[in-house]
Amino acid sequence: MADGNVTTVQAQAAAARSASRKLALLSGEIKNKALSAMAEAIEANKKEIIFHNEIDIQAAREAGLSAAMVDRLTLNEKRILDMAQGLRQIAALKDPVGEITEQWTPPAGINIQRVRVPLGVIGMIYESRPNVTVDAAGLCLKAGNAVVLRGGSEALNSNHILVKIVSEAAYKNGLPEGSIQFIETTDREMITIMIKLDSLIDLIIPRGSEEMIKFIRQNATVPVLAHGKGLCHTYIDKSADREMALKIAFNAKCQRPGVCNAMETLLVHKDIAPSIMVELCGLYQKAGVEIRGCPITRTLVPQVVAAGESDWSTEYSDMILSIKVVDSIDDAMNHITKYGSGHSEAIITGDKDAAERFLKEVDAAAVFHNASTRLHDGSVFGLGAEIGISTNKLHARGTMGVKELTTTKFVVRGHGEVRQ
Repeated sequence: MADGNVTTVQAQAAAARSASRKLALLSGEIKNKALSAMAEAIEANKKEIIFHNEIDIQAAREAGLSAAMVDRLTLNEKRILDMAQGLRQIAALKDPVGEITEQWTPPAGINIQRVRVPLGVIGMIYESRPNVTVDAAGLCLKAGNAVVLRGGSEALNSNHILVKIVSEAAYKNGLPEGSIQFIETTDREMITIMIKLDSLIDLIIPRGSEEMIKFIRQNATVPVLAHGKGLCHTYIDKSADREMALKIAFNAKCQRPGVCNAMETLLVHKDIAPSIMVELCGLYQKAGVEIRGCPITRTLVPQVVAAGESDWSTEYSDMILSIKVVDSIDDAMNHITKYGSGHSEAIITGDKDAAERFLKEVDAAAVFHNASTRLHDGSVFGLGAEIGISTNKLHARGTMGVKELTTTKFVVRGHGEVRQ
């Protein structure tokens, strides 16, 4: 490793550690004032943000990135205003720091409280989406944490200007200098250094490719809470309402195909497939979706490309969809168990018993009945902006908001009690 890189990352993490001690003591009022100021600063600098973002977009197109990847990278006026609104939503949330989650007095006579406290320093490693820069900073600060941000090279210009804008606003409104750190060097060695700074960083949250997340999980000495692979399924059961199935299945794939809660595989019960498959595939093909289907799907819609074994385990993050006709709900759930990533899974059915079986038996961070997997989102759930969607089972699972960026400690008050 280059000594200069190690020194740079260590210095930034140390500055964040120092700031985190001050952040942990701030009132909710001060944090909310800073978050509101950050939102105002983003709105006031829309043109500058778009200017820098267009540099990244142009480079992405010249590099041949897919349309879905370019979409993930793009910051238009609406998305910029959404970022600002996201910060205001975070400010409006109840401050979790200091919350007493439990309290009791055991026979020993001491009073015990379990109190919610910040984690300390969060390391955020992510790719493509520059809005994560603002969401992550806002959520971490609200929870009393400092944050070290390491975005992808494809969004460097966008991330740089966003960090500049929000950090200046935060520091002018009461947050300690050093609370928001941004690693500007795109050298991938920075990730290796960052994930081993367990004396300075308390948690790493990676968002990006399956390859990147796997590397971090295998090499980190800092605890990792992964925003995992989004291989999401929608199962159309034999009793599904036809119009509802068409609407949900189309939305789950096409509304934003490059995001983690977009559907990658559609499962269709054999009894409903003949009556719905032609129209459904027509909708997809009209929207520009490449369909890869099983033999039965191809019999019903001959122009569909044959799906290979690897398609069932691929997160496309693009306008590509795998379709499989299944014999039963058990067949559908077995397929999800074998290939799913534990992210978001949906059933469309009018059969209450089938729905309850699916919701109970499918092992995922979120399961849906008659609703699109695209709804698995912190703001949609009413939880404010999210820092990611965890497929872990420990500490946090599913959409991760402010509360998931805290931990607890015991506060014990006595009157001279000692251990007998």
